[in-house]
Amino acid sequence: MDRRTVLKGLAGAGGLALTGLSAPAIAQGASARTLRFVPQANLANFDPIWGTQYVVRNAAALVWDTLYGVDAKLQPQRQMVESEETTDDGKTWTFKLRPGLKFHDGEPVLSKDVVASLSRWAARDPMGLMILAIQQELTPVDDRTFKWVLKQPFPKMLYALAKNNAPCSFIMPERIAKTDPFKQITEYVGSGPMKFAKSEWVPGAKSVFEKFTDYVPRQEKASWLAGGKNILVDRVEWLVMPDPATAAAALQNGEVDWWENPISDLVPVLKKNKNISVDIGDPLGNIGSFRMNHLHPPFNNVKARRAVLMALSQEDYMRALVGDDDTLWKPLPGFFTPDTPLYTELGGEILKGKRDLDAAKKLLAESGYSGQPVTCVVAQDQSITKAQGDVTADLLKKLGMNVDFVATDWGTVGARRAMKTPPGQGGWNMFHSWHAGADCINPAAYTAIRANGDKAWFGWPNSPNTEKEITAWFDAKNLEEEKAAIGQVNKAALEDVVYAPTGFFLTYTAWRKNVSGITKGPLPFFWNVSKSA
Repeated sequence: MDRRTVLKGLAGAGGLALTGLSAPAIAQGASARTLRFVPQANLANFDPIWGTQYVVRNAAALVWDTLYGVDAKLQPQRQMVESEETTDDGKTWTFKLRPGLKFHDGEPVLSKDVVASLSRWAARDPMGLMILAIQQELTPVDDRTFKWVLKQPFPKMLYALAKNNAPCSFIMPERIAKTDPFKQITEYVGSGPMKFAKSEWVPGAKSVFEKFTDYVPRQEKASWLAGGKNILVDRVEWLVMPDPATAAAALQNGEVDWWENPISDLVPVLKKNKNISVDIGDPLGNIGSFRMNHLHPPFNNVKARRAVLMALSQEDYMRALVGDDDTLWKPLPGFFTPDTPLYTELGGEILKGKRDLDAAKKLLAESGYSGQPVTCVVAQDQSITKAQGDVTADLLKKLGMNVDFVATDWGTVGARRAMKTPPGQGGWNMFHSWHAGADCINPAAYTAIRANGDKAWFGWPNSPNTEKEITAWFDAKNLEEEKAAIGQVNKAALEDVVYAPTGFFLTYTAWRKNVSGITKGPLPFFWNVSKSA
Protein backbone atom coordinates (compact mmCIF):
# COMPACT_ATOMS: atom_id res chain seq x y z
CA MET A 1 0.00 0.00 0.00
CA ASP A 2 1.48 3.38 -1.01
CA ARG A 3 1.64 6.61 0.99
CA ARG A 4 -1.31 8.22 -0.81
CA THR A 5 -3.60 5.27 -0.04
CA VAL A 6 -2.52 5.25 3.60
CA LEU A 7 -3.20 8.97 4.00
CA LYS A 8 -6.63 8.73 2.41
CA GLY A 9 -7.55 5.85 4.66
CA LEU A 10 -6.38 7.57 7.82
CA ALA A 11 -8.11 10.85 7.04
CA GLY A 12 -11.25 9.12 5.84
CA ALA A 13 -11.49 7.27 9.13
CA GLY A 14 -11.71 10.65 10.83
CA GLY A 15 -10.05 9.19 13.92
CA LEU A 16 -6.74 10.64 15.05
CA ALA A 17 -5.87 7.48 16.95
CA LEU A 18 -5.43 5.69 13.64
CA THR A 19 -2.55 7.95 12.67
CA GLY A 20 -0.41 6.71 15.50
CA LEU A 21 -0.26 10.28 16.80
CA SER A 22 -1.99 11.72 19.80
CA ALA A 23 -4.84 14.13 19.19
CA PRO A 24 -3.83 17.79 19.19
CA ALA A 25 -4.55 19.65 22.40
CA ILE A 26 -7.55 21.55 21.11
CA ALA A 27 -10.67 22.08 23.16
CA GLN A 28 -13.92 20.98 21.56
CA GLY A 29 -16.81 23.41 21.18
CA ALA A 30 -14.61 26.32 20.15
CA SER A 31 -15.92 29.81 20.71
CA ALA A 32 -17.17 31.64 17.64
CA ARG A 33 -14.76 34.41 18.63
CA THR A 34 -11.68 32.20 18.10
CA LEU A 35 -10.58 31.07 14.65
CA ARG A 36 -8.33 28.00 14.64
CA PHE A 37 -6.10 27.79 11.58
CA VAL A 38 -3.61 25.18 10.35
CA PRO A 39 -0.80 27.09 8.57
CA GLN A 40 1.38 25.76 5.78
CA ALA A 41 4.33 25.35 8.16
CA ASN A 42 5.65 26.14 11.61
CA LEU A 43 6.33 29.78 12.47
CA ALA A 44 9.86 29.05 13.66
CA ASN A 45 11.11 32.63 13.45
CA PHE A 46 9.24 35.88 13.15
CA ASP A 47 11.14 38.62 11.36
CA PRO A 48 9.53 39.46 7.98
CA ILE A 49 12.54 41.50 6.82
CA TRP A 50 15.34 39.12 7.84
CA GLY A 51 13.77 36.19 5.94
CA THR A 52 11.39 35.60 3.06
CA GLN A 53 9.39 32.51 4.05
CA TYR A 54 5.74 32.84 3.14
CA VAL A 55 4.60 31.56 6.54
CA VAL A 56 6.44 34.49 8.18
CA ARG A 57 5.02 36.98 5.66
CA ASN A 58 1.51 35.63 6.28
CA ALA A 59 1.78 36.10 10.04
CA ALA A 60 3.44 39.49 9.63
CA ALA A 61 0.51 40.74 7.53
CA LEU A 62 -1.63 40.43 10.66
CA VAL A 63 0.81 42.19 12.99
CA TRP A 64 2.38 44.93 10.85
CA ASP A 65 0.72 47.26 8.37
CA THR A 66 2.18 48.75 5.20
CA LEU A 67 2.05 52.20 3.65
CA TYR A 68 0.33 50.77 0.57
CA GLY A 69 -1.26 47.43 -0.21
CA VAL A 70 -1.57 45.63 -3.51
CA ASP A 71 -5.15 44.70 -4.38
CA ALA A 72 -6.61 41.74 -6.27
CA LYS A 73 -5.92 43.55 -9.55
CA LEU A 74 -2.25 43.83 -8.55
CA GLN A 75 -2.56 47.59 -8.20
CA PRO A 76 -1.10 49.55 -5.25
CA GLN A 77 -3.63 51.29 -3.01
CA ARG A 78 -3.12 53.59 -0.01
CA GLN A 79 -3.09 51.84 3.34
CA MET A 80 -1.29 53.72 6.15
CA VAL A 81 -0.80 56.68 3.81
CA GLU A 82 -3.38 59.46 3.55
CA SER A 83 -1.80 61.16 0.53
CA GLU A 84 1.33 61.34 -1.59
CA GLU A 85 2.83 63.92 -3.93
CA THR A 86 5.65 63.72 -6.42
CA THR A 87 7.51 66.52 -8.13
CA ASP A 88 7.26 67.02 -11.88
CA ASP A 89 10.70 65.49 -12.41
CA GLY A 90 9.66 62.37 -10.45
CA LYS A 91 12.62 62.65 -8.09
CA THR A 92 10.96 63.71 -4.84
CA TRP A 93 8.12 61.83 -3.16
CA THR A 94 6.31 63.36 -0.18
CA PHE A 95 4.02 61.09 1.87
CA LYS A 96 1.53 61.94 4.62
CA LEU A 97 0.31 59.32 7.09
CA ARG A 98 -3.31 58.78 8.07
CA PRO A 99 -4.21 60.33 11.44
CA GLY A 100 -4.71 58.13 14.47
CA LEU A 101 -2.31 55.32 13.57
CA LYS A 102 -1.09 53.47 16.67
CA PHE A 103 1.37 50.74 17.51
CA HIS A 104 0.28 47.87 19.73
CA ASP A 105 2.12 49.41 22.70
CA GLY A 106 -0.10 52.50 22.45
CA GLU A 107 2.52 54.78 20.89
CA PRO A 108 1.57 56.76 17.78
CA VAL A 109 3.03 55.81 14.40
CA LEU A 110 5.37 58.65 13.45
CA SER A 111 7.38 59.51 10.36
CA LYS A 112 10.61 58.56 12.13
CA ASP A 113 9.25 55.01 12.54
CA VAL A 114 8.46 54.85 8.84
CA VAL A 115 11.89 56.13 7.82
CA ALA A 116 13.66 53.56 10.00
CA SER A 117 11.39 50.77 8.76
CA LEU A 118 11.86 51.61 5.10
CA SER A 119 15.63 51.83 5.56
CA ARG A 120 15.75 48.34 7.07
CA TRP A 121 13.43 46.89 4.41
CA ALA A 122 15.32 48.48 1.50
CA ALA A 123 18.57 46.86 2.63
CA ARG A 124 17.07 43.38 2.04
CA ASP A 125 14.53 43.79 -0.77
CA PRO A 126 15.48 43.79 -4.49
CA MET A 127 13.26 46.77 -5.29
CA GLY A 128 14.40 48.49 -2.12
CA LEU A 129 18.02 48.04 -3.19
CA MET A 130 17.18 49.65 -6.53
CA ILE A 131 15.75 52.64 -4.67
CA LEU A 132 18.76 52.83 -2.33
CA ALA A 133 21.06 52.94 -5.36
CA ILE A 134 19.46 56.21 -6.47
CA GLN A 135 18.49 57.59 -3.04
CA GLN A 136 19.58 61.08 -2.05
CA GLU A 137 17.77 61.24 1.28
CA LEU A 138 14.89 59.68 3.21
CA THR A 139 13.84 61.97 6.05
CA PRO A 140 10.92 62.93 8.29
CA VAL A 141 9.36 66.34 7.62
CA ASP A 142 7.06 66.31 10.64
CA ASP A 143 5.34 63.63 12.74
CA ARG A 144 2.99 62.61 9.91
CA THR A 145 5.01 63.57 6.83
CA PHE A 146 8.22 62.20 5.30
CA LYS A 147 9.95 62.61 1.98
CA TRP A 148 12.06 60.38 -0.23
CA VAL A 149 14.42 62.28 -2.52
CA LEU A 150 15.97 60.36 -5.41
CA LYS A 151 18.71 61.15 -7.91
CA GLN A 152 16.52 59.90 -10.74
CA PRO A 153 12.85 58.91 -11.10
CA PHE A 154 11.60 55.52 -9.90
CA PRO A 155 8.13 55.12 -11.46
CA LYS A 156 7.37 51.86 -9.63
CA MET A 157 7.76 53.40 -6.16
CA LEU A 158 4.17 52.75 -5.05
CA TYR A 159 4.26 49.16 -6.26
CA ALA A 160 7.50 48.59 -4.33
CA LEU A 161 5.80 49.81 -1.13
CA ALA A 162 2.61 47.81 -1.79
CA LYS A 163 3.80 44.46 -3.14
CA ASN A 164 2.77 41.32 -1.31
CA ASN A 165 5.90 39.24 -1.85
CA ALA A 166 8.47 38.97 0.91
CA PRO A 167 10.04 41.03 2.22
CA CYS A 168 7.12 43.46 2.38
CA SER A 169 7.76 46.98 3.63
CA PHE A 170 6.13 46.47 7.03
CA ILE A 171 6.22 49.46 9.38
CA MET A 172 7.71 48.91 12.84
CA PRO A 173 8.54 51.20 15.76
CA GLU A 174 11.84 52.98 15.22
CA ARG A 175 13.55 51.13 18.09
CA ILE A 176 12.78 47.78 16.44
CA ALA A 177 13.41 48.95 12.88
CA LYS A 178 16.92 50.05 13.83
CA THR A 179 17.87 46.37 14.25
CA ASP A 180 20.55 45.28 11.80
CA PRO A 181 18.60 43.98 8.77
CA PHE A 182 20.83 40.89 8.76
CA LYS A 183 19.92 40.03 12.36
CA GLN A 184 16.51 38.93 13.65
CA ILE A 185 14.29 41.19 15.72
CA THR A 186 13.18 39.97 19.15
CA GLU A 187 10.25 42.33 19.77
CA TYR A 188 7.06 42.02 17.75
CA VAL A 189 5.16 45.28 18.11
CA GLY A 190 3.25 46.39 15.04
CA SER A 191 0.37 48.62 14.00
CA GLY A 192 -1.62 45.98 12.11
CA PRO A 193 -5.10 44.67 12.87
CA MET A 194 -3.88 41.96 15.27
CA LYS A 195 -1.32 41.72 18.09
CA PHE A 196 1.14 38.86 18.43
CA ALA A 197 0.74 37.04 21.75
CA LYS A 198 4.43 36.31 22.29
CA SER A 199 3.82 34.71 25.69
CA GLU A 200 1.71 32.02 24.02
CA TRP A 201 4.10 31.34 21.13
CA VAL A 202 5.26 27.72 21.11
CA PRO A 203 7.41 27.22 17.98
CA GLY A 204 6.51 23.90 16.45
CA ALA A 205 3.04 23.92 18.01
CA LYS A 206 1.13 27.19 18.26
CA SER A 207 1.12 30.92 17.48
CA VAL A 208 -1.61 33.25 18.71
CA PHE A 209 -2.86 36.59 17.40
CA GLU A 210 -5.33 38.83 19.26
CA LYS A 211 -7.51 41.58 17.85
CA PHE A 212 -6.00 45.07 18.20
CA THR A 213 -8.96 47.14 19.30
CA ASP A 214 -7.28 50.48 18.50
CA TYR A 215 -6.73 49.57 14.85
CA VAL A 216 -8.68 51.88 12.52
CA PRO A 217 -9.45 50.14 9.22
CA ARG A 218 -9.71 52.04 5.98
CA GLN A 219 -13.25 52.61 4.75
CA GLU A 220 -12.73 51.02 1.33
CA LYS A 221 -13.75 47.43 0.64
CA ALA A 222 -10.98 44.97 1.44
CA SER A 223 -9.05 43.54 -1.51
CA TRP A 224 -5.96 41.45 -0.73
CA LEU A 225 -3.62 43.76 1.26
CA ALA A 226 -5.64 46.86 0.42
CA GLY A 227 -8.82 48.34 1.87
CA GLY A 228 -10.55 47.83 5.21
CA LYS A 229 -8.91 45.14 7.32
CA ASN A 230 -11.82 44.48 9.67
CA ILE A 231 -11.09 41.73 12.17
CA LEU A 232 -14.35 39.98 13.10
CA VAL A 233 -12.97 37.50 15.64
CA ASP A 234 -11.17 38.16 18.90
CA ARG A 235 -8.43 35.62 18.44
CA VAL A 236 -6.70 33.63 15.70
CA GLU A 237 -4.77 30.53 16.74
CA TRP A 238 -2.27 28.95 14.36
CA LEU A 239 -1.95 25.26 15.18
CA VAL A 240 0.97 23.46 13.56
CA MET A 241 0.10 20.03 12.13
CA PRO A 242 2.82 18.79 9.80
CA ASP A 243 1.09 15.41 9.38
CA PRO A 244 -1.63 15.84 6.70
CA ALA A 245 -3.82 13.02 8.03
CA THR A 246 -3.87 14.65 11.47
CA ALA A 247 -4.86 18.01 9.97
CA ALA A 248 -7.57 16.41 7.83
CA ALA A 249 -9.06 14.58 10.78
CA ALA A 250 -8.97 17.72 12.94
CA LEU A 251 -10.81 19.69 10.26
CA GLN A 252 -13.44 16.98 9.84
CA ASN A 253 -13.96 16.72 13.59
CA GLY A 254 -14.36 20.50 13.96
CA GLU A 255 -11.22 20.82 16.08
CA VAL A 256 -9.85 23.39 13.61
CA ASP A 257 -11.71 25.80 11.34
CA TRP A 258 -9.41 26.36 8.36
CA TRP A 259 -6.57 24.38 6.80
CA GLU A 260 -4.39 26.56 4.60
CA ASN A 261 -3.09 23.98 2.13
CA PRO A 262 -4.49 20.44 2.29
CA ILE A 263 -2.64 18.01 0.06
CA SER A 264 -4.57 16.99 -3.04
CA ASP A 265 -4.62 13.31 -1.98
CA LEU A 266 -6.98 14.16 0.87
CA VAL A 267 -9.25 16.59 -0.98
CA PRO A 268 -11.73 13.91 -2.16
CA VAL A 269 -12.17 12.82 1.47
CA LEU A 270 -12.73 16.41 2.62
CA LYS A 271 -15.21 17.12 -0.16
CA LYS A 272 -17.41 14.26 1.05
CA ASN A 273 -17.87 16.01 4.39
CA LYS A 274 -21.02 18.17 4.24
CA ASN A 275 -19.54 20.57 6.82
CA ILE A 276 -16.41 21.41 4.83
CA SER A 277 -15.78 23.69 1.85
CA VAL A 278 -12.80 23.06 -0.43
CA ASP A 279 -11.54 25.32 -3.21
CA ILE A 280 -8.41 26.36 -5.08
CA GLY A 281 -6.62 28.77 -2.77
CA ASP A 282 -5.13 31.02 -5.46
CA PRO A 283 -5.92 30.81 -9.21
CA LEU A 284 -2.50 32.35 -9.97
CA GLY A 285 -0.97 29.20 -8.52
CA ASN A 286 2.66 28.54 -7.67
CA ILE A 287 5.99 27.80 -9.34
CA GLY A 288 8.10 25.01 -7.86
CA SER A 289 11.73 25.92 -7.21
CA PHE A 290 14.92 23.83 -7.16
CA ARG A 291 17.36 26.41 -5.79
CA MET A 292 21.10 25.82 -6.22
CA ASN A 293 24.00 27.48 -4.42
CA HIS A 294 26.07 29.34 -7.04
CA LEU A 295 28.92 30.01 -4.59
CA HIS A 296 30.21 26.47 -4.06
CA PRO A 297 30.91 23.33 -6.14
CA PRO A 298 29.32 21.67 -7.94
CA PHE A 299 26.65 24.24 -8.76
CA ASN A 300 29.05 27.16 -9.03
CA ASN A 301 29.68 25.71 -12.51
CA VAL A 302 26.91 26.45 -14.99
CA LYS A 303 27.45 23.05 -16.66
CA ALA A 304 26.44 21.29 -13.46
CA ARG A 305 23.35 23.47 -13.16
CA ARG A 306 22.42 22.85 -16.80
CA ALA A 307 22.89 19.12 -16.29
CA VAL A 308 20.10 19.30 -13.71
CA LEU A 309 17.81 21.09 -16.19
CA MET A 310 18.54 18.50 -18.90
CA ALA A 311 17.64 15.59 -16.63
CA LEU A 312 14.86 17.15 -14.57
CA SER A 313 11.33 15.90 -15.30
CA GLN A 314 8.75 18.49 -14.29
CA GLU A 315 6.05 15.85 -14.55
CA ASP A 316 7.78 13.78 -11.88
CA TYR A 317 7.89 16.77 -9.55
CA MET A 318 4.32 17.84 -10.20
CA ARG A 319 2.82 14.38 -9.79
CA ALA A 320 4.69 14.04 -6.50
CA LEU A 321 3.05 17.30 -5.46
CA VAL A 322 -0.52 17.00 -6.75
CA GLY A 323 -1.06 13.37 -7.64
CA ASP A 324 -2.94 12.27 -10.75
CA ASP A 325 -5.16 15.33 -11.24
CA ASP A 326 -3.83 16.90 -14.45
CA THR A 327 -5.94 20.04 -13.90
CA LEU A 328 -3.69 21.00 -10.99
CA TRP A 329 -0.40 21.38 -12.84
CA LYS A 330 1.25 22.22 -16.13
CA PRO A 331 4.83 22.14 -17.45
CA LEU A 332 6.68 25.44 -17.25
CA PRO A 333 9.60 26.03 -19.65
CA GLY A 334 10.56 29.22 -17.90
CA PHE A 335 9.99 31.39 -14.86
CA PHE A 336 6.84 33.46 -15.36
CA THR A 337 3.24 32.76 -14.39
CA PRO A 338 1.17 31.06 -17.12
CA ASP A 339 -1.83 32.89 -18.59
CA THR A 340 -0.55 36.32 -17.55
CA PRO A 341 0.35 39.09 -20.04
CA LEU A 342 4.14 38.59 -19.92
CA TYR A 343 4.24 34.80 -19.97
CA THR A 344 6.95 33.49 -22.27
CA GLU A 345 8.69 30.23 -23.17
CA LEU A 346 11.62 31.81 -25.02
CA GLY A 347 14.78 29.81 -24.39
CA GLY A 348 12.83 27.03 -22.70
CA GLU A 349 13.86 24.16 -24.98
CA ILE A 350 16.11 22.64 -22.30
CA LEU A 351 13.04 21.87 -20.20
CA LYS A 352 10.95 20.47 -23.07
CA GLY A 353 10.84 17.05 -24.63
CA LYS A 354 12.33 13.74 -23.52
CA ARG A 355 14.78 13.94 -20.65
CA ASP A 356 18.35 13.13 -21.67
CA LEU A 357 20.08 11.55 -18.69
CA ASP A 358 23.15 10.44 -20.66
CA ALA A 359 23.80 13.93 -22.03
CA ALA A 360 23.24 15.36 -18.55
CA LYS A 361 25.81 12.95 -17.07
CA LYS A 362 28.32 13.98 -19.73
CA LEU A 363 27.76 17.68 -19.02
CA LEU A 364 28.09 17.07 -15.28
CA ALA A 365 31.45 15.36 -15.89
CA GLU A 366 32.59 18.32 -17.99
CA SER A 367 31.78 20.59 -15.05
CA GLY A 368 34.52 18.86 -13.07
CA TYR A 369 32.23 17.16 -10.57
CA SER A 370 34.24 14.42 -8.87
CA GLY A 371 31.90 12.79 -6.39
CA GLN A 372 31.89 15.30 -3.55
CA PRO A 373 28.77 15.27 -1.35
CA VAL A 374 25.87 17.42 -2.57
CA THR A 375 24.06 18.74 0.50
CA CYS A 376 20.31 18.84 -0.13
CA VAL A 377 18.48 20.64 2.69
CA VAL A 378 14.84 19.54 2.52
CA ALA A 379 12.02 20.45 4.93
CA GLN A 380 9.91 17.42 5.87
CA ASP A 381 7.18 19.39 7.65
CA GLN A 382 6.19 21.25 4.48
CA SER A 383 4.41 19.02 1.95
CA ILE A 384 5.52 21.11 -1.04
CA THR A 385 9.20 20.86 -0.20
CA LYS A 386 9.12 17.26 1.00
CA ALA A 387 7.53 16.01 -2.23
CA GLN A 388 10.05 17.87 -4.37
CA GLY A 389 12.96 16.73 -2.21
CA ASP A 390 12.11 13.06 -2.63
CA VAL A 391 12.19 13.47 -6.43
CA THR A 392 15.47 15.41 -6.31
CA ALA A 393 17.26 12.81 -4.21
CA ASP A 394 16.42 10.20 -6.83
CA LEU A 395 17.32 12.51 -9.73
CA LEU A 396 20.76 13.47 -8.39
CA LYS A 397 21.61 9.87 -7.61
CA LYS A 398 20.73 8.90 -11.20
CA LEU A 399 23.07 11.65 -12.37
CA GLY A 400 25.82 10.01 -10.34
CA MET A 401 25.95 12.56 -7.55
CA ASN A 402 26.81 11.74 -3.97
CA VAL A 403 23.65 12.93 -2.21
CA ASP A 404 23.91 14.24 1.35
CA PHE A 405 20.18 14.44 2.12
CA VAL A 406 19.48 16.63 5.16
CA ALA A 407 15.90 15.98 6.28
CA THR A 408 14.93 18.88 8.50
CA ASP A 409 12.13 21.36 9.19
CA TRP A 410 11.10 24.49 7.26
CA GLY A 411 12.28 26.85 9.97
CA THR A 412 15.76 25.34 9.86
CA VAL A 413 15.81 25.59 6.07
CA GLY A 414 14.94 29.27 6.40
CA ALA A 415 17.92 29.86 8.67
CA ARG A 416 20.42 27.57 6.96
CA ARG A 417 19.83 28.82 3.42
CA ALA A 418 21.07 32.25 4.52
CA MET A 419 24.51 30.73 5.27
CA LYS A 420 27.22 31.36 2.69
CA THR A 421 29.72 29.00 4.28
CA PRO A 422 30.71 25.83 2.38
CA PRO A 423 28.32 22.85 2.68
CA GLY A 424 30.74 20.96 4.94
CA GLN A 425 30.79 23.92 7.32
CA GLY A 426 27.07 24.41 7.86
CA GLY A 427 26.20 25.62 4.37
CA TRP A 428 24.29 23.88 1.60
CA ASN A 429 24.19 23.02 -2.10
CA MET A 430 20.46 23.09 -2.82
CA PHE A 431 17.06 23.52 -1.19
CA HIS A 432 13.48 23.46 -2.44
CA SER A 433 10.92 26.22 -2.23
CA TRP A 434 8.06 27.60 -4.30
CA HIS A 435 6.98 31.02 -5.52
CA ALA A 436 3.42 32.33 -5.60
CA GLY A 437 2.22 33.05 -9.13
CA ALA A 438 1.31 36.57 -8.02
CA ASP A 439 5.01 37.16 -7.33
CA CYS A 440 6.13 35.88 -10.74
CA ILE A 441 4.14 37.96 -13.23
CA ASN A 442 7.04 40.36 -13.84
CA PRO A 443 10.52 41.07 -12.39
CA ALA A 444 9.39 43.95 -10.13
CA ALA A 445 8.44 41.76 -7.19
CA TYR A 446 10.10 38.55 -8.35
CA THR A 447 12.89 38.18 -5.82
CA ALA A 448 13.93 34.71 -7.02
CA ILE A 449 14.67 35.78 -10.63
CA ARG A 450 17.20 38.41 -9.67
CA ALA A 451 20.80 37.46 -10.43
CA ASN A 452 22.92 40.26 -8.99
CA GLY A 453 25.35 38.15 -6.97
CA ASP A 454 25.65 38.97 -3.28
CA LYS A 455 22.49 41.09 -3.50
CA ALA A 456 20.46 38.25 -4.98
CA TRP A 457 18.19 35.81 -3.13
CA PHE A 458 19.61 32.71 -1.43
CA GLY A 459 21.90 30.91 -3.85
CA TRP A 460 23.34 34.25 -4.91
CA PRO A 461 23.31 33.77 -8.71
CA ASN A 462 25.43 36.17 -10.74
CA SER A 463 24.09 36.53 -14.28
CA PRO A 464 24.87 39.94 -15.87
CA ASN A 465 22.79 39.04 -18.93
CA THR A 466 19.73 38.34 -16.80
CA GLU A 467 20.16 41.60 -14.89
CA LYS A 468 20.66 43.51 -18.15
CA GLU A 469 17.32 42.27 -19.47
CA ILE A 470 15.57 42.97 -16.19
CA THR A 471 16.79 46.56 -16.46
CA ALA A 472 15.42 46.64 -20.00
CA TRP A 473 12.02 45.60 -18.62
CA PHE A 474 12.07 48.39 -16.04
CA ASP A 475 12.94 50.85 -18.83
CA ALA A 476 10.27 49.55 -21.23
CA LYS A 477 7.86 52.20 -22.51
CA ASN A 478 4.98 49.94 -23.53
CA LEU A 479 3.68 46.39 -23.29
CA GLU A 480 5.43 45.20 -26.44
CA GLU A 481 8.79 46.38 -25.13
CA GLU A 482 8.02 44.70 -21.81
CA LYS A 483 7.21 41.41 -23.56
CA ALA A 484 10.40 41.55 -25.59
CA ALA A 485 12.48 42.18 -22.47
CA ILE A 486 10.78 39.40 -20.51
CA GLY A 487 11.48 36.93 -23.29
CA GLN A 488 15.17 37.77 -23.03
CA VAL A 489 15.05 37.55 -19.21
CA ASN A 490 13.60 34.06 -19.48
CA LYS A 491 16.23 33.02 -22.03
CA ALA A 492 19.19 34.42 -20.07
CA ALA A 493 17.97 33.06 -16.73
CA LEU A 494 17.65 29.57 -18.22
CA GLU A 495 21.03 29.75 -19.93
CA ASP A 496 22.72 30.64 -16.66
CA VAL A 497 20.23 28.60 -14.56
CA VAL A 498 19.36 31.22 -11.97
CA TYR A 499 17.28 28.40 -10.50
CA ALA A 500 15.49 25.32 -11.83
CA PRO A 501 11.69 25.65 -12.12
CA THR A 502 10.00 22.33 -11.34
CA GLY A 503 6.60 23.25 -12.81
CA PHE A 504 3.42 25.24 -12.21
CA PHE A 505 0.84 23.94 -9.74
CA LEU A 506 -2.36 24.86 -7.92
CA THR A 507 -3.12 24.13 -4.28
CA TYR A 508 -6.33 23.83 -2.30
CA THR A 509 -7.57 25.45 0.85
CA ALA A 510 -10.33 24.00 3.07
CA TRP A 511 -12.52 25.37 5.84
CA ARG A 512 -15.56 24.56 7.95
CA LYS A 513 -18.81 25.88 6.52
CA ASN A 514 -19.54 27.89 9.64
CA VAL A 515 -16.63 30.12 8.60
CA SER A 516 -17.33 32.83 6.03
CA GLY A 517 -15.40 35.58 4.26
CA ILE A 518 -12.45 33.51 3.00
CA THR A 519 -11.15 34.93 -0.30
CA LYS A 520 -8.73 33.60 -2.89
CA GLY A 521 -5.24 35.03 -3.12
CA PRO A 522 -1.51 34.44 -2.59
CA LEU A 523 -1.82 34.43 1.21
CA PRO A 524 -4.58 33.77 3.77
CA PHE A 525 -6.44 37.01 4.44
CA PHE A 526 -7.97 36.94 7.93
CA TRP A 527 -9.74 40.29 7.78
CA ASN A 528 -13.50 40.14 7.21
CA VAL A 529 -13.49 36.42 8.10
CA SER A 530 -16.18 35.47 10.61
CA LYS A 531 -17.25 32.29 12.36
CA SER A 532 -20.65 31.23 13.64
CA ALA A 533 -21.16 28.90 16.57
